[in-house]
Amino acid sequence: MKFNMEKIKLMLSLALIGSLASCTIVRPGEVALKQKLGKLAPNELAQGPHGFNPFVTQIFKINVQTVELIQPIALPTKEGLNVDAKIALLYHVRPEKARDVYTQYGINYERVVVETYFLATVREVTSLYEAKDLHAVKRKEVEDQIKIELKKNLSDKGFEVDAVLLKDVIMPAAIAQAIKNKVSAEQATLEMDFVIERQRKEAERQRIEAEGIKAAQQIINSSLTKEQLQYNSIEMMKGLITSPNTKVIITDGKTPTILDTQK
Repeated sequence: MKFNMEKIKLMLSLALIGSLASCTIVRPGEVALKQKLGKLAPNELAQGPHGFNPFVTQIFKINVQTVELIQPIALPTKEGLNVDAKIALLYHVRPEKARDVYTQYGINYERVVVETYFLATVREVTSLYEAKDLHAVKRKEVEDQIKIELKKNLSDKGFEVDAVLLKDVIMPAAIAQAIKNKVSAEQATLEMDFVIERQRKEAERQRIEAEGIKAAQQIINSSLTKEQLQYNSIEMMKGLITSPNTKVIITDGKTPTILDTQK
């Protein structure tokens, strides 16, 4: 009786293990393909649990969520230098192309096609830029250009490129200092151009102001006739005469001289 109970327990354990081995769960963000005796089923499996015979059937799951591929790489530059960096690719498999991706590249599609095109495109693009461009000056432009070229290479293969990011760009100290000096010199040149332009505008302002003053003086001088001067002199004399202060006025009839007797 004891022997029979142990045999029954063993059979139940084997049955449990067999049932677990023949069950899979399809989660959100996955496309599951069922392959029986080497032939793919016409339809993908829906989300949820599925049972299958592990001896004749395989279930392949394709992740269609956005994933990150990070590669350390020596980036070639226009000057012939190699700049150490890490570069990240964000991409995903288009759900409607999951079957094509599997049938053409297998379950290791990332290594077979994505990584290969990624590294080749990165090297091709960075070789068109100088080291300082990768470090800061045109970093975003380089990322965008790599993304554009990757889209050309991967879109028709069932992949969508979401973003390309340059990370941890590291250059030898001598090159980094040379880039820093060059950037500083360029900034100094721009600053000097600004100062020169400001001085030119100030000189132009002063010239216009001087011309305005000169024109005003010419207008005033043209209005000061002999009669006008005589009239102004008479008006000034009238004011002095009516003043309560005692004054002595000496004149030749043309130009008066005033002596203040209150001192």
